[in-house]
Amino acid sequence: MKLIYRYLISTLSLATLFSLLSLLGLYAFFDLLSEVPNIGKGYYNFRIALGYVALLTPGHAYELMPLAVLIGGMVAMTQLASSSEYTIIRTSGISLAQIASTLFKFGLIFAVLTVVLGELLAPYTDQQAQRMKLSATHSMVAQEFRSGIWIKDNQNFINVHEMLPDTTLLGIRIYTYDQNFRLTQTRLAERATFSKKNKAWLLQNVQETTLAADHTSVRSMAELPWKSIIEPGILSVLLVVPEQMSALNLLTYIEHLRKNKQQTQRYEIALWSKLFYPLACISMALVALAFTPQQRRHGQLGIRLFAGIFLGVGFHFTNRLFAYLGLLHEWNPVLSATVPTVLFLLIGVSIILRQERR
Repeated sequence: MKLIYRYLISTLSLATLFSLLSLLGLYAFFDLLSEVPNIGKGYYNFRIALGYVALLTPGHAYELMPLAVLIGGMVAMTQLASSSEYTIIRTSGISLAQIASTLFKFGLIFAVLTVVLGELLAPYTDQQAQRMKLSATHSMVAQEFRSGIWIKDNQNFINVHEMLPDTTLLGIRIYTYDQNFRLTQTRLAERATFSKKNKAWLLQNVQETTLAADHTSVRSMAELPWKSIIEPGILSVLLVVPEQMSALNLLTYIEHLRKNKQQTQRYEIALWSKLFYPLACISMALVALAFTPQQRRHGQLGIRLFAGIFLGVGFHFTNRLFAYLGLLHEWNPVLSATVPTVLFLLIGVSIILRQERR
């Protein structure tokens, strides 16, 4: 029995890895095509473009893993059914529940791999990819408004005109308000660098204006240390979209936004998606079993394979759609992130149970 289980898992895993590599190759091709217009900007050449596309691969692997599990699982199970191996396995005394348990373990293996990609590898490589491209094209990291990046830190409103890939800040404006929301001080700095030793920013070429009740004072300084909870670790999240951040970084940034009474909806949806997305691999593995034909009929094999892959592609886009709808209509973040995964899991389990009754 153990030999059969190992054979099933190895067959499923090889088919899934092949499917994943095929999907990644397709994504890499389109990524490279989209980078062609940027080649020639600064010193961004074809070699750097290839490196940029390569660094995006772990992030794509994370996104495509459930789809690869479904396609690989369905292809492997369809091949087993076509060669009558699946029929032999069933007639040898192995129940559908036992096969479902094997598919569950197979999905669990790739769920763990998805966690590793999503938490450790993809956030780092995506960030490095953006930094490499921005550095090569001499671009700024983020500019959500024409005036640059705006951040709230307690009683300070901070405007950064430009942030370089090494998190050096250019064109910093710090507006300080009192408890009654009256402007009390402004600081304009040409640039700022972060000192890890002192855990503080060093503002350079600073012009500080203090607004008192009856007078205004201005002073200029070559350098000025500035303590703030805004550190490069928080600013660096602007290099990566929330969906590609690690759960730990999302938690840190959500807490920062809450302390400053800012909107957290998008980041909460991304966090819950991170927590539940690996379970989609298990859902897709069970859906693959649900669409495995019980009898060796070639027409039925093709129809079921097509229907299952179509369902997997539907899940891939439905998962994104729910996240956007949740953000647009301010739905509960947990529901926005988990409904597609739970729905597809229930579909797979219900079909398997109906097959078992037969």
